[in-house]
Amino acid sequence: MRFTSLRLRLVLVFGLVALTAAVTASGIAYWLNREAVLTRAQDAVLRDFAQEMQRHAAALPAEPTREELRHAAEEMSRSSQHFSVLLTSTTPDGETVTAPSNVWEQFTLEDVPRSLSHAVGRKQKLTSVNSSPYHLYWQRTVDENDTPCLVAGAKIADGPTGYMLKSLEPEAKDLNSLAWSLGIATALALVGSALLAQAAATTVLRPVHRLGIAARRLGEGKLDTRLQVSGTDELAELSRTFNRTAAALEHRVAEMSARDEASRRFVADMSHELRTPLTAITAVTEVLEEELDAETGGIDPMVEPAVRLVVSETRRLGDLVENLMEVTRFDAGTARLVLDDVDIADQITACVDARAWLDAVELDAERGVTARLDPRRLDVILANLIGNALKHGGSPVRVSVRVEDAPEEPLAPPVPHAPLTAHVAHSAHEPGERAEQVADADAGDEGAEALSEAAGKVLVIEVRDHGPGIPEEVLPHVFDRFYKASASRPRSEGSGLGLSIALENAHIHGGDISAANSPDGGAVFTLRLPLDASSVTEDAAAEQQPGASKRQRSGR
Repeated sequence: MRFTSLRLRLVLVFGLVALTAAVTASGIAYWLNREAVLTRAQDAVLRDFAQEMQRHAAALPAEPTREELRHAAEEMSRSSQHFSVLLTSTTPDGETVTAPSNVWEQFTLEDVPRSLSHAVGRKQKLTSVNSSPYHLYWQRTVDENDTPCLVAGAKIADGPTGYMLKSLEPEAKDLNSLAWSLGIATALALVGSALLAQAAATTVLRPVHRLGIAARRLGEGKLDTRLQVSGTDELAELSRTFNRTAAALEHRVAEMSARDEASRRFVADMSHELRTPLTAITAVTEVLEEELDAETGGIDPMVEPAVRLVVSETRRLGDLVENLMEVTRFDAGTARLVLDDVDIADQITACVDARAWLDAVELDAERGVTARLDPRRLDVILANLIGNALKHGGSPVRVSVRVEDAPEEPLAPPVPHAPLTAHVAHSAHEPGERAEQVADADAGDEGAEALSEAAGKVLVIEVRDHGPGIPEEVLPHVFDRFYKASASRPRSEGSGLGLSIALENAHIHGGDISAANSPDGGAVFTLRLPLDASSVTEDAAAEQQPGASKRQRSGR
């Protein structure tokens, strides 16, 4: 049990309560029994001593001899209480005569407390209440052997003084036996309380433990988790509440999943349906664009602006449909990776050159930095990041490349929507099964070496512009779909999906993209990708198809 566990705390509380109750009860019982035992023994001894004093000491002459005192002391010691007796008398000359009951006994006047001897010899005034000038006094003492004793004394008017010594060792032994019995009872009560605490803790904590397991299963997405309920106590009511909450959550998630699926299906169907008429419209706009570029002047100058607007909007509509198709593939979990060895500097140069951005982009990348990635998806990421920097930032846009050690935490956070099914397709340089065998051989020989070299390395690509930067309230939403930074400008040239698609492409590689503002001004988008995405995609494929063969996990 952990020191902070509820079970241990319950056991400790039960134990402390039982220990406190047992010690208190034992202490009270011991004190009451001790007083009762000592008082009973003491009263019996004192009563017997008083009777013996009246019977034998009072019968002595006014000036008894030592032998008479000894004989009387011996007679007194033969009582049922078996105490030692010491009789003393004072002669007319002032000499004190003492006589113990047994010459071998060590009971002397030195064993009598001084306060007791003074009290015994003090004469009291006779009143209507006090009919005797001398009284019986007693005191409990401990001898040199630590044995408890009772010492008592009394004086006969115009007669000798008698002292009595009674050992209380039998009573002390009885009290010690009682103390041991109470201690054993306390220990047994403590053990019993611990066992009862364990039983009570088990009764209480077993439903709580089951509830914790059910809550974890519910958090893992197993919404059909339910608890068996029995009883009518508070824990049973808590279990019923959990079951009702889980059922409501399952129903709500099912509704949301159905709506989400219907929404994705609608977007996918709409995108597919738009492609057919869009193809025809694109063909017409290409003809019109050729007429606009021709020197024959086939387009009326009055309608030329309208034609150019149609061409521009048709191209924008085509980009939007393609982006929607890409988003649909991500949401449906059918996005695929086609991995190949990519020279990063050449890839960035080709991306910038294809879009005529060479004059506005500065590249800081060493030749020879090679990564195993999907070149088409990397091109999409770079095009969106650089295009966004050119559109909303300021020229020049600087693209820098470096390789770092991989962090301990995974680069990509969990994807908030449907999981992506990642597949790896190796490029075949020869057709047919022979090309597949060659690819497998290359993967077996050269792939292992590449993986070992790229293990623990991360490719970092920074895209920085020199514009005003990104407002702080916009930074958390730059990768949201269809997000508009300004409500007064709801329409823009872009579709609002570019950065979102770039982030999804980074996630499918096992990477991530972050946005921030540079201290020197401008926005900085940082792309981090594993230098070799093979292990990431193969692990994802293995999770999706645990029984698949190696070739199936490789995308063939």
